[in-house]
Amino acid sequence: MTAAILCAFASAVFLGAGVVLAQLGLRTVEPLSGAAISVPSFTLLLLLLSPLILHGEPEVWRGLPIFIAIGLFFPASLTLLTFASNRALGPVITSTLGNLAPLFAVAAVLLLHEPLQPQQLLGLVVAVTGAAIITVTRPRDLGHWRSWALLLPICSALVRGVVPPIAKLGLAVWPSPLWACLIGYVMSSLVVLTVQRVRKGSFVVVAPRAGRFWFALTGISNGLIALSLFAAVRNGPITLVAPLAAIYPLVTVALSAMMLKHIEITARIVAGTVLTVVGVALVLIA
Repeated sequence: MTAAILCAFASAVFLGAGVVLAQLGLRTVEPLSGAAISVPSFTLLLLLLSPLILHGEPEVWRGLPIFIAIGLFFPASLTLLTFASNRALGPVITSTLGNLAPLFAVAAVLLLHEPLQPQQLLGLVVAVTGAAIITVTRPRDLGHWRSWALLLPICSALVRGVVPPIAKLGLAVWPSPLWACLIGYVMSSLVVLTVQRVRKGSFVVVAPRAGRFWFALTGISNGLIALSLFAAVRNGPITLVAPLAAIYPLVTVALSAMMLKHIEITARIVAGTVLTVVGVALVLIA
């Protein structure tokens, strides 16, 4: 259980940092091309380290289809949605609305006809209120964004909410977070590179050196998110892991204040972020 807690906290830190790093890369590279840099970067790192890190890891090939299926959507679609949202809405709103991911677990509970506890209902109201506080007034530096752009982080929240339960099913068959991460990233790399090839006619992204650097760092951070998240759900229940991982908007707010001088962290954004985190925690610890 201690390992699950530590891995969940690590996932939150890497996720919060990844959103801010992506904002730096998006200054010179568009979101789709950024994904074609970031996802393969961590995949290459994993492949280079695989002879060392996979030594002694179990091989249960009947779990392969589950990890392949996950890789077609995670992290590929999540990366694309997050980068697009980051460009349209900025890192703070992206991370806060993306933090609604655990609320999709409540929908699963209702579909299974399981009871919704009063504390979970209270958490749902608190989280939605927090998101509304952030989005009711547009930040001055992002006054051009349209309401439809809110669908980007909400869709990323859907992906992020669905993946952990599926990953837990796969890890029950093949209990290796490292293999799960490697297989998923290989598949996602194929997806984003195919998109890049169709759009630009080449697998290689033409971008400034600074943009490639920031997106490579973003890819490593995002890869560590996946690895720590898989390790967390492997060692503990999702109802424990998800609330701890849900604190990542606080990391984004703190790093945005330090690294992104054009981002104004208002009292409204801070209050909305805190409420959203508290609401999600109430939903999942009931």
